[in-house]
Amino acid sequence: MNEAEMRTVSSPGTAPTPEKPEKEDGYYLIGDVSRQADVKPFVLRFWEEEFPMLQPIKSLSGRRLYRQEDVDLILKIRRLLYDEGFTIAGARRFLQDGGNGNGENDEANAVPTPSAGPSRAPSVKEETAQLSRQMLLELRESLRSFLTLLERK
Repeated sequence: MNEAEMRTVSSPGTAPTPEKPEKEDGYYLIGDVSRQADVKPFVLRFWEEEFPMLQPIKSLSGRRLYRQEDVDLILKIRRLLYDEGFTIAGARRFLQDGGNGNGENDEANAVPTPSAGPSRAPSVKEETAQLSRQMLLELRESLRSFLTLLERK
């Protein structure tokens, strides 16, 4: 068995993949993804348990190999949890119900919006939800600024 054969892994239904693929092959190791998403590796492993749609390939040696679509999904999960203020359950539900994991049409999925037709005005419920969300985001930003000031003292 040559070195290339010894370094391959098989995932059900896929062709063998190099154990340590180069980034241009479309695979990333957990350390690379961790740095790119600015989260610790243990957070990525935890997210794999919480988000069933996140399933990196594992090599025979147990290393996680992330495809570009996995990285995109991780970045979206991070944005939902850290920037948008979703809970883990809320982010999971959002992704399962219509968030496709690739960043397309995020704004339309995140906040209820009126239909594209000009004849329909937003309902009171939609306007209230949008204002409430905006107020919460502004409040969170204010609290973060306040916390930063307190930490400097």
